Amino acid sequence: MPRAAALRLVPVAALCWAAAGAATLAPAVAPWIALALWVIVALAAVAVLTLSVRAGSRPPRSARGPGLLRMPHNALRRALVVTVLAAAASAAAASHVAWTQPERASIADLALDGGRAVDVRAQVVGKVERRADGTLAFDARASQFATGTETHAADVEITVRVAIDDVDRLGQLDVGAAVDARGTAAPGRPAERSVIVVWASRGVDVVHAPEGPTAVAAGLRHGLLRAVAGLPGVGAGLVPGLAVGDTSIVSPALDAAMKAASLSHLTAVSGANCALVVGMAFALAAACGASRGLRVASGLAVLVGFVVLVTPEPSVIRAAAMAAIAMLAVLLGRAGVGIALLSTAVTVLLVIDPWLAASLGFALSAAATAALLLCARPLAAGLARAVPRPLALAVAVPLAAQLACGPLLILIEPTVPVYGVLANLLAGPAAPVATVLGLAACLAAPLPWLQSGLAALAWVPASWIAATATTTAGLPGDALPWLEGWPGAAALAILGLAIGLVIARGRGGSRAQWLARAGSVCLVAVVTGAALGAGALSSIAGRWTLPRDWAVLACDVGQGDAVLLRSAGAVALIDTGPDPEPLAACLSRAGIERIDLLVLTHYDLDHIGGLAAVRGRVGTVLHGPGDAEGRAQITALTAQGARATEASAGLTGSLGAARWRVLWPKPGSRAFPEGNDASVVVDVRGGGIPPTLALGDLSASPQRVLTASGALAPPYAIVKVAHHGSGDQDAALYVAAQPAVALVTVGTDNDYDHPREETLAILDAVGARIARTDQAGAIALWSSEGAVAIWRERGG
Repeated sequence: MPRAAALRLVPVAALCWAAAGAATLAPAVAPWIALALWVIVALAAVAVLTLSVRAGSRPPRSARGPGLLRMPHNALRRALVVTVLAAAASAAAASHVAWTQPERASIADLALDGGRAVDVRAQVVGKVERRADGTLAFDARASQFATGTETHAADVEITVRVAIDDVDRLGQLDVGAAVDARGTAAPGRPAERSVIVVWASRGVDVVHAPEGPTAVAAGLRHGLLRAVAGLPGVGAGLVPGLAVGDTSIVSPALDAAMKAASLSHLTAVSGANCALVVGMAFALAAACGASRGLRVASGLAVLVGFVVLVTPEPSVIRAAAMAAIAMLAVLLGRAGVGIALLSTAVTVLLVIDPWLAASLGFALSAAATAALLLCARPLAAGLARAVPRPLALAVAVPLAAQLACGPLLILIEPTVPVYGVLANLLAGPAAPVATVLGLAACLAAPLPWLQSGLAALAWVPASWIAATATTTAGLPGDALPWLEGWPGAAALAILGLAIGLVIARGRGGSRAQWLARAGSVCLVAVVTGAALGAGALSSIAGRWTLPRDWAVLACDVGQGDAVLLRSAGAVALIDTGPDPEPLAACLSRAGIERIDLLVLTHYDLDHIGGLAAVRGRVGTVLHGPGDAEGRAQITALTAQGARATEASAGLTGSLGAARWRVLWPKPGSRAFPEGNDASVVVDVRGGGIPPTLALGDLSASPQRVLTASGALAPPYAIVKVAHHGSGDQDAALYVAAQPAVALVTVGTDNDYDHPREETLAILDAVGARIARTDQAGAIALWSSEGAVAIWRERGG
């Protein structure tokens, strides 16, 4: 099939995707979207028939003159046919949403605005995964809802989250199990397949374990986990992930390294896994002399079995479809056919499951497959001008995938991995070996001695991949900062196109092609230079821009708290801000690899939202009283090596050569049990740290109690002002503290009008110098000749 003809189906898939996205985002108008599209189908079909009739009634070509006169007519007919196909597929997707919307809306109404108590009977259809906060989450197909005395039959997908200790018969909770989940319900997010999210605070009971094929698959997966349990190093945890997509025993540190090195796709069931499995089935069938039909049948049978083994959740089914398309294109040796099949598959999947339109995983699969079909060969040809052809082919595949998927990944994290292609080049050859050996070990469960031997063999390439990930992630400047959101995605897409043109284009061509190449070279050079400069300033060279002797560093994390203290090489961090990215940038800039003491004053998002940036590298965590969600955060930290201590007034300890002392909260206080008024307040001094008082988000009432307790030890060189400078302050506390510097951690143009004018007036009245992160950015402070020196990122 010619390339131009194959590309005619691309608009069909694109329009179907857009219609499915619009219908799922606004399901109330889905019927009207479907109706409008069906009308377009009818009108376009009538136009096609009319043109066909007119073409049939025309005189022979010899009587009508040159054949060029027919070209516009044929082009119009082809355009109308594409319009009919696109509108029909789009209408089918919208009709699917409209058909299911009444039932989905009735179930969503049960959740109201969240907090509604429900009992749900459901069957697990998605992998049971452990979240960062220590809870379990899984997708399920609900068959019955009970609210109070009312029971409602249903057939919708939901998401269940539950604490591990609240699961009865935890060992039997797997895909295919029937469960009863009891807790509260909240509506799912727009355009997601899950109608509601059930927080099973009253527990999950496994009614019966998986049965039939799902039980066999669960047994095989668990057998592989047991087989690798005794193997050394972190690489052992990768074997189940590489073989069957089970990452439950991958350490958090290795998981972070895999993501940073752009290798996390290796432990997710992707089209490559499916293609590898089916390819082996084809090869075995061919070796046995099977006909083409039998080879296809054996491949499909093995693919179905593999999908059941790795759990038949939507992402796996999608990967299987993409793998089949890519494999067929390779077998036929025609990328154009692959694009046509890819467009067809995307369209069919969106009609069957319109909610895939909002799935980033689905978009990544489609983008990566299209890039490999269309871009890998031109990139390899371009690279072959500078490097040997085998190396060019090896580099072209991960490069094409990264250029295509990078803009989408920016929506998750606004950074660009620098060494992603290199890491994939090094780890790529080991991945299929580990996958095949790991899968063989999984299937060898009936023969424990054979399973153990195969698992040990799979451990070798898996350990190589783990070493590649950890080494690459530890290199300086491994991620460059980038614009956030859709503007960042668009900018990176343009840059990716320019990089592709620079590599793929030959030296010849027209003047327009020469100008395009020249413009691409200039764009790539400018952006690369700017990105490398920004990355260096936020990482390797960043520490050169900070004062060498800083003892207190207030990170600029927006509307939130993240304050570093340093003494004799030991580092403390008070709160983590609202997001991990700005905190990670601040830690990298300051050259901080490990947090010896993490103080979590309380559990509001603007104080713990950045925890992901420090997980796995915290020594001791000092925390205040919290609810169930707060306790889950502490459990997650301790699971990754931290030692947890609940803070209360009178607790003391050391940080390098400095001493810290907890002034608040009072132990067992009923007046201030949790939240802002139970914020951990610490006094830190000595060892190069000026006397510092950090007040968390304490409001005026507990501030008065703290002042009256006599726990303060003024004068303080630095006071971290409570609650970002809100108006709820007790002036007497600041009079008693006698601060030389008032540090206000606050975000620019925040919605709370912080810091308030009345608070600034209090600080002025006590003679404090005010340093604000919204105006100054990062702020460093240290002792200098009996006074406090202040360095501002903006302002000197």
